[in-house]
Amino acid sequence: MALALIVSAGSISAQKDSTLHRVPKQISIEVGYRNVFSVIDRSANPFVNSASNGYGFLLDYAWKLGGLSGKKPGIYLSVPIGYSVMMPDNNSSKSISMLNYGWTIRHELSVNKPITPFLGYGLLLNTLKLAGTDGGIMGHQTQFEFGANLNTKTRLKYFAKLEYSYTSYPKLGDSKRIHFQYLDFRVGARF
Repeated sequence: MALALIVSAGSISAQKDSTLHRVPKQISIEVGYRNVFSVIDRSANPFVNSASNGYGFLLDYAWKLGGLSGKKPGIYLSVPIGYSVMMPDNNSSKSISMLNYGWTIRHELSVNKPITPFLGYGLLLNTLKLAGTDGGIMGHQTQFEFGANLNTKTRLKYFAKLEYSYTSYPKLGDSKRIHFQYLDFRVGARF
């Protein structure tokens, strides 16, 4: 009992001496164009058809984990949720929709510049649905991004980025998987 009181008193004393800081948060909204430039294994799967161009949007909530003093570039951990639609290339194809969510890390490459380049990496889950078909398939998505923030005198920042994604989906009744590679161009705002 006495030991517990000493430990509690020590932790209270330590808390009084340390300064607590709120972690800065950042919300991003983005829209853009998506292109499927590679599909590996088109064999007998109803989810793979000719739909190679589309559009998407994403909402992202991030916490700043590094560069809190402002002397080093910022590092952000974020939780994104996005939705993309791929339009059919011809009359025999159907549109494809994808919902994705997961975790991303974004590293800013400079401090206090009008334009701040950044690199990012994400691990996401992805649900793919084919128009007119019940259900969907769930896969994983790995993405890499490179872009730049356009800093303003307010808290609002505009950005543009180029994003490469590799997505893998299971095939029912088969040990092989379907692999998609996407290239996105996105623009947005952070606040």
